[in-house]
Amino acid sequence: MRSLSLKLILAFLAVVMVAVALVAVIASQTTAKEFADFIFDQYQEGYISQLEEYYRNHGEWAGVDAEVSFPGRIPLDGHIPAARERGGITITDETGRVIIAGSGYQIGDTVSQAEFADADPIAVDGQTVGWILSLRMEFGRGPSEALFLSRINQTLILSAFGALFVALLLGIFLARTLTRPLRELTAATRAVAEGDLGLTVPVRSRDELGELTASFNRMSEELDRSTSIRRQMTADIAHELRTPISIILGHADAVHDRVLPPTQETFDIIRDEACRLERLVEDLRTLSMADAGELTLTRRPIPPHTLLEEVAAAYHPLALEKGIKVRTEIASDLPEVNVDPDRMAQVLGNLLSNALRFTLKGGSVTLAASHLEHEVEIRIQDTGPGIGAEDIQHVFDRFYRADKSRQRDSGGSGLGLAIAKSIVENHGGRIWAESPDDSGTTFVIMLPIANRNDHDDELSN
Repeated sequence: MRSLSLKLILAFLAVVMVAVALVAVIASQTTAKEFADFIFDQYQEGYISQLEEYYRNHGEWAGVDAEVSFPGRIPLDGHIPAARERGGITITDETGRVIIAGSGYQIGDTVSQAEFADADPIAVDGQTVGWILSLRMEFGRGPSEALFLSRINQTLILSAFGALFVALLLGIFLARTLTRPLRELTAATRAVAEGDLGLTVPVRSRDELGELTASFNRMSEELDRSTSIRRQMTADIAHELRTPISIILGHADAVHDRVLPPTQETFDIIRDEACRLERLVEDLRTLSMADAGELTLTRRPIPPHTLLEEVAAAYHPLALEKGIKVRTEIASDLPEVNVDPDRMAQVLGNLLSNALRFTLKGGSVTLAASHLEHEVEIRIQDTGPGIGAEDIQHVFDRFYRADKSRQRDSGGSGLGLAIAKSIVENHGGRIWAESPDDSGTTFVIMLPIANRNDHDDELSN
């Protein structure tokens, strides 16, 4: 199979060969024509000189046809042509009467004034004594002229071969230069396929190949990042599962070996860890369904204030216990949103629970909603310590915790925000986190408003 480099070289050579051949043919024909014109002009100048000399010596044109000949060489047929054979030359006196007839004329004819436009004067002592009308004729080529044209053609041929050689070298250089990024990409692709994730290729240009290389680099880096996240997620899942299982097995073995008494407190610990394990499994199931696009959503138009007020009421006792004030700031003219109330309550509950967990006593959490064009904006803002700039871009990653020292027993499974993001996006919405100057955290949810079709679907259901 031919390589791309060879194809480029052959294509480049083909174009150059056609161009060189075309230039060589045109140059050869143009040179021959110009050389023939030069020879004709030289002959005509010599002929005019003889005619002027003849008139200067004789003072008239009588007998000129027998004495004047072409100077210095012999025409095509090998002899000096007589008047009737000089088909391209016509001589007139000063009045325009033909004295040497060429094609289309007879001796004694009078040449019209219009035909003198291309005629050359014959002048003696500054006075015009006749005119010469010439048609271009092809004269025979002598040895010197033939040698000259032969050398011109040889030079053109050598130049053509030289141009092809230079084109070959240039084609090889260009082909190697153009295909170098492709060769590097091919090698890098094979390396990535063999597991060398994160491998990048230098971007050597700003054209389409450079854009392709940059896209490959982004893909490779994203593959490396995704693989790292998957490995970390696997390790986190194993850790999350191992912790409650170890506690359950430890307490069960201790009760079985009579190390611990079978008290209500012991069974409560076992039950709590089993519930935590159940929640983790359910969270993983929900997340996998959302990733696969199989998360069931029972959507219906609902006022946003209903969602926010119900969630605020549900977490009000916890807020009182922690000494945190929960406020709602909901615009009065909010349009309805087409959502699954249970799933959206799960999202808002998770965000509010996180806000209460990280807000100190005496702080506050605000649930706000407003109308922005074709969307409803929901904001959950707390007065907690905030999230660092390096961590805020990872808050929706699975099992990610900004505070590495915080143990699992003081927080959730590490999947809550990832689930919230998946649910919101499955509703056609967006979610992100803001933490200006590491002072407090705000989670923003943008949901599309319900349209008439959503209401019609609800009525039909």
